[in-house]
Amino acid sequence: MTRIYTRTGDDGTTGLIGGKRVPKDAERIEAYGTVDELSAILGLVCSHRLPDRVLEVVRRIQDDLFSVGADLALPDGMDRGEWGIPSTSDQDIQRLEKMLDEFQVSLAPLRRFILPGGCAPGALLHLARTVARRAERRCVTLTRVESADPQIIRYLNRLSDLLFVLARFVNQHDSQPEIHPTFGRKQAGETGSVNSQEGA
Repeated sequence: MTRIYTRTGDDGTTGLIGGKRVPKDAERIEAYGTVDELSAILGLVCSHRLPDRVLEVVRRIQDDLFSVGADLALPDGMDRGEWGIPSTSDQDIQRLEKMLDEFQVSLAPLRRFILPGGCAPGALLHLARTVARRAERRCVTLTRVESADPQIIRYLNRLSDLLFVLARFVNQHDSQPEIHPTFGRKQAGETGSVNSQEGA
């Protein structure tokens, strides 16, 4: 039986695709590690009872994220085609946008901020949304020191929006009311911006 532990990371380094070793806190590791964290949270979402269409969408997102993580694990300058890693395409981003439209049509327009929460899968989708934002930030940081596919940043941006909408959809499906924060009610009124939740 092959052992899980290799001891090769005991010096604080880890291997990228192709064998290059880098510090475990390198920008590239932070980027794909956060993508992996996001996928793990979505796996937890899938352990709960979900509407069939939501489960289908979340599983597809996990599959996408596996490819995104592999792309980010390629050292700077390496050809993803050589390793059979699919690129993130305009079609992938358009698919997320279509899903956004699909689920949002049944939701009431947002005029005020809402607090993360609701049923267990709804709350986890809210958590996943915040981790998608962090993954996006880590990828932006990576682009300051090495190359990375800008399509990945666009994908993660749309994905955080989709996860927010899915959280609202799942909570609505479970008859969970949306809770509004007390702060900002007077300032925002009924037409305040919700960009920080829905995305930018």
